[in-house]
Amino acid sequence: MKRLYISDLDGTLLSPKPEITARTAEILNALAQKGMNFTFATARSIYSAVPITSALDVNVPCILMNGVSIYDIRNESYVKNEFIDPAASAKLLEIYRRHGVECFMYRIDNGDLTCYYSQLTSRVMQSFAEVRKNKYKKPFVQCRLEDHADEYTVYFTTRGKYDELLPVKLEAERISGIDIAFYLDVYDDSWYLEIFSHKASKSNGLRFLREKYGFDEIVAFGDNLNDLPMFAEADIKIAVGNARDEVKSAADIVIGTNSGDGVAQWLFDELSR
Repeated sequence: MKRLYISDLDGTLLSPKPEITARTAEILNALAQKGMNFTFATARSIYSAVPITSALDVNVPCILMNGVSIYDIRNESYVKNEFIDPAASAKLLEIYRRHGVECFMYRIDNGDLTCYYSQLTSRVMQSFAEVRKNKYKKPFVQCRLEDHADEYTVYFTTRGKYDELLPVKLEAERISGIDIAFYLDVYDDSWYLEIFSHKASKSNGLRFLREKYGFDEIVAFGDNLNDLPMFAEADIKIAVGNARDEVKSAADIVIGTNSGDGVAQWLFDELSR
């Protein structure tokens, strides 16, 4: 049986710092050398996901931006991207504008991912941009978003208070052709609102990997609400001990926490028998 093990990153595989610990890297790389198929699924983009997992031998293409992109780390190339219809993007930008909510808009053109924004007036959005520009060298372009919301647009994301973002989510749900992830940040009390093509989700990304690479069974690890679509497609669903109650309820197994290398320890115990 050909089995794939796939893990969420923040709150699941990464420690609270966040980072891949030396123990997690040692265990996963040793198991990969013995034939374990391993990858990850994350809301992160290529600019932070690849560096933060650089200590790992990720031998199957990973799922980025909640399923927008399938990316082959070994070959440094996108396998698949899901784009948002320009008409849907225009409607989304009008909703953001009407509610006075800032957003970042991502485009993938000729294999290059760029983040666009109009202005950064909130502290949480300024912090979001500064970390990614300075630590991960993500390219940011300030512009009028409507001028760039074309057929290469893949993702909208914003971060803020629940009550501020909820009206945007509720209105955006009425737009056909998109899907939404709305969940609490594992590091503080901010919420993420992420919008992408209805063809893009961790569930669809997992289905693509299963079909393209011929996996008979998929074991998925998660902790947050945006992992529930991945659980829906997985054969075995595993929640870390620090996961939200909704994720634990949807899981077949609950293991140790991310602060205790829970994913790696479970894999070591399971595959070293």
